[in-house]
This record gives sequence, C-alpha cells and structure tokens, in this order.
Amino acid sequence: QVQLVESGGGSVQVGGSLRLSCAASGRTGSSGIMGWFRQAPGKGREFVAAIRWTSNSIQYEDSAASVKGRFTISRDNAQNTVYLQMNSLKPEDTAVYYCATKFKYYGGSYYNDYEYDYWGQGTQVTVSS
Repeated sequence: QVQLVESGGGSVQVGGSLRLSCAASGRTGSSGIMGWFRQAPGKGREFVAAIRWTSNSIQYEDSAASVKGRFTISRDNAQNTVYLQMNSLKPEDTAVYYCATKFKYYGGSYYNDYEYDYWGQGTQVTVSS
C-alpha cells in the first residue's frame, strides 16, 4: 500500500505563487512515477504534471500545456516527496489538486487519472483577481 498526503494549498491573488507538496509513504520505491492532477468545480480531473524516474535515477518531467512555463514538478527522493511549484497563478488554476502514483510504472501514458493506483486527499488552491 501507498499513502499520499498533499499540503501547501491556499488562497492567493493572480500572479502569486504556491508550492504544493506530496509526501509518500509505504511501498513507493518501485513506483517510478508521480503525477499531479486537478479538478475544478463541475469539471473532470485533469492532468497537470508528472515526474518519472528510472532505476538509475534518471528523471523526466512533463506538464500540461496550460501550465507549462509556470508550474514545475520536482522530487526529493530522500524525503519521498514530490513538489509542484506554481508561479504566475491565474483564476483558471483554481481547483483541488491531487497527487497520484502507480504501484509500478512500466511505461506508456500517464495523462489519465485511471492510469494511477493511489491518490492523496487533495488540497484546495484558490486564485482570486
């Protein structure tokens, strides 16, 4: 089992920044991928960013077009924590943000929520103008 706990959400004004954290515990060592998704009111869960890593510690980051250049995903392997640094926030970034992981990533798509096995409880991000 894997447990994920997000933190760092809050309310900010347009143009502000927040850093979300996702602390993982349990059987995380073999996963190979962590992702961030978000869900705005009345909408489905959408991909935000993902970080993949190989057994020899090569990392690959990816993010959605809507956040590229503003959001950065990173990982602290020693702390089993993944971060989402969010800059230049816009009202349309308002959503509940979730981190997610797979029991074992063998490659392929990671853009869909159904491709992940474990989820955190979510943290609210509100951006006001």
